[in-house]
Amino acid sequence: MRILQVHNSYREAGGEDVVVQAEADLLETAGHSVHRFQVANPNGAVKSAANLLFSPWNLVAARRLARLADQVQPDVAHIHNTWYSLSPSVLAALGRRGIPMVMTLHNYRIMCINGQLLRRGEICTLCVGSPPLRGIRYRCYRDSWAASAMAVIGTATARRAWMRHVDLFLVMSEFAKGRFVAGGLPEERLRVKPHFVSDPGARPAPPSASRTFLYVGRLAGEKGLHTLLDAWKLAGLDGFELLIVGTGPLQEELERREVPGVRLPGWMPPDQVRRLMLSARALVFPSVWYETFGLAIAEAMAAGTPVLASDLGGTPELLGPLRDKWLVPLGDSFAWAKGLKMIADEKVGIDAAGRRARERYESAFAPQHGLRFLEDAYTTLIERH
Repeated sequence: MRILQVHNSYREAGGEDVVVQAEADLLETAGHSVHRFQVANPNGAVKSAANLLFSPWNLVAARRLARLADQVQPDVAHIHNTWYSLSPSVLAALGRRGIPMVMTLHNYRIMCINGQLLRRGEICTLCVGSPPLRGIRYRCYRDSWAASAMAVIGTATARRAWMRHVDLFLVMSEFAKGRFVAGGLPEERLRVKPHFVSDPGARPAPPSASRTFLYVGRLAGEKGLHTLLDAWKLAGLDGFELLIVGTGPLQEELERREVPGVRLPGWMPPDQVRRLMLSARALVFPSVWYETFGLAIAEAMAAGTPVLASDLGGTPELLGPLRDKWLVPLGDSFAWAKGLKMIADEKVGIDAAGRRARERYESAFAPQHGLRFLEDAYTTLIERH
């Protein structure tokens, strides 16, 4: 198949960008032809503001993509993100050419202008099922009325384009599917397709041999890291360490707390992160928003590493058989401290939990499953068209 992959990457690379690259590589390895059309949102306030003005409809981006589509003549187009430099104009350009379109919904921007269903650190569903006008009132995008107003216009324009041109939406969990249906997307055009992650190989030692708790991800408010540090202090786990890997707006604030036993080494390359996953006692995932998919969770399970996570959104679904003992109430530092102590206890059966985590990965998140999902989705649309 000839696949046109369309993505607007972020200024700070994140899970979406990782997934886009991984899917392209997987498809090419399987013999498909992947043609990538990718732009990045600009750095700097002036350039960002200028691009944001064109976020409702960027004709320049549409013309560029149209030229590539005419040249490639793809069998199907896979859209990942158009916010905000690409804009929904690219969907219209592909639609006019009769190209079948699949779109992965990596976030909730179609019904929430910040994409997270989160406001001031709390779950917020005020705009689900209605125009996101309250986002202007509460300055939900960049804490700015002006930027939020532009985001509302962009979201409204995008919604019309999505409903008209996108044939199939891919979501990562049944929970996320339910949110999008509540937000007005037709259920018959939604299909659950979890992300996949590569196999990191065998562990050098079982989880019980490790004294390291691991967090991997963005250091931002929605990730629940202050709750995690509070819990670590309460747990008082002598002889263990908490390694927080990643960068983000909270990095300096977290470093200033100087919690004993906690290290923040910053960003690490993927190969080094994989080695940490393979040698950790457990991954901690204290997120406080409705994650569409916890990529770090799947990576930990691939490494045979148990995961202690917030009992929220699609995470219980992601954990599968591990969810009974490995979920913690949202934002509860005392419950998190209890969970950390449980993992530190040699009697908890952590090695057995690691084996179940690996089995969950092999049955749901290995690359062969991802390839099958993608090929089935593409073939269905091509036959329909």
